[in-house]
Amino acid sequence: MRNTIVSRRSVVRAGLGVSLAASMPVRSLLAAPMTADFPLRAEPGRAALAGKAYPQTTVWSYNGQVPGPEIRVRQGERLKFTVENRLDEETTVHSHGLRLPNAMDGVPHLTQKPIAPGETFTYEFDVPDAGTYWYHPHTNSAEQIGRGLSGPMIVEEREPIEVDRDITWVLDDWRLLSNAAISDDFGNRMDAGMAGRLGNTVTINGQMPDSFEVRAGERIRLRLINTANARIFGLDFGAHRPRIIAYDGQPVEPHGPANGLVVLGPAMRIDLIIDMANESGQSFTVVDRFYPSQTYRLIDIVYSDKPALRARPPVFSIRLLANTMPEPDIARAKRHEVAFGGGMMGGGMMGGGMMGRMMGGGKMWTINGVAFEGPVMEPLLTLEQGRSHVLTLRNETAWYHPIHLHGHSFRVISRNGRQTPYREWQDTVLIAPRENADIAFVADNPGDWMFHCHIAEHLAAGMMGIVRVS
Repeated sequence: MRNTIVSRRSVVRAGLGVSLAASMPVRSLLAAPMTADFPLRAEPGRAALAGKAYPQTTVWSYNGQVPGPEIRVRQGERLKFTVENRLDEETTVHSHGLRLPNAMDGVPHLTQKPIAPGETFTYEFDVPDAGTYWYHPHTNSAEQIGRGLSGPMIVEEREPIEVDRDITWVLDDWRLLSNAAISDDFGNRMDAGMAGRLGNTVTINGQMPDSFEVRAGERIRLRLINTANARIFGLDFGAHRPRIIAYDGQPVEPHGPANGLVVLGPAMRIDLIIDMANESGQSFTVVDRFYPSQTYRLIDIVYSDKPALRARPPVFSIRLLANTMPEPDIARAKRHEVAFGGGMMGGGMMGGGMMGRMMGGGKMWTINGVAFEGPVMEPLLTLEQGRSHVLTLRNETAWYHPIHLHGHSFRVISRNGRQTPYREWQDTVLIAPRENADIAFVADNPGDWMFHCHIAEHLAAGMMGIVRVS
């Protein structure tokens, strides 16, 4: 049975007949770990984002590809990669979600000198936690990420769960013109003051494939990574029943997604287990339903005509082993209030000169009443190293904000005063308009760390601060 929802993912309709399975090989959990220096070139390139019916798109890429090459190592190993900047502007690389030394965090002026055109910088650190992560620049990030600079980073477990295939989907969206060129309207004030830079073309691993081929009876681990500047995904897998086994790389009690939608804000990752329990020859559509007025078909899951791999789902465990974060002592934790303000359509937030700042090119978003002017400011918070802390995050705006803390993972312990059912570890928490969320963690990683909204346009327009751990 084929779902008949019409695709609205692009104004440059691709009409591809390409099977995604052909472009995403089986990823072996037994692959040799990467221990040598891994070369990473930030450089201009070209990619067929809109399909063969349209010209290739000029992009900024890592090693000539979009997304960049998958960096895959094993938990506990030492990761080393050298970045060569072949762009005409400065750049850096941030390993998003990894708990690493402050000097390796990739934040210009705060943790390192930016990598100038023609220069290189080597990042080297031990990887304590398994999981799904990604890498991207933190210099002019709204444009650099928006032009294609990002890539997946996978840390394999010491004792991986058993699956038939381990697949990564890097989800991204692009604002393309009718000739498939990327629109140059970066820094658009309406984007900055509202939902961010939403595109008109959605890709999976840099393509617009029509189908992903599976075999009846197989079990797939699907790693979803949202690298879009601003788009929030809410994926409905239809007849399939995905189980979430990790948020932002961190294990969680396996469970089905709330309301049947797998929701990822920008920079978030979710690992799913999906048992392909339907019959050979069938086809089912994955639909993005996050924005009710913009529902669209993402891709079809197509069952091959091969005999079923097994008659019923396997019985082996899908629970991942815990990572190495220290457990916060919530009863004795020091508590902090953090309020996010600003933007358009924010009621009182439009007063006090907000419209003037909108029209005059000033900052539009604040944390605790302060807009980040940078490149470095005094810390928003100073946290005692080794102590547990609870941050109450208050979204006082009319817009969603995926809030990211560098160098740490935290437990999301409550939303609007109600305890979360899974107390999930995350590094990027999506907070709805007017919602409050409490996060808890041990501040065990010393240094000055970025703390910001990961809608890139909101970050650039002031929603960023520095958290000092000392």
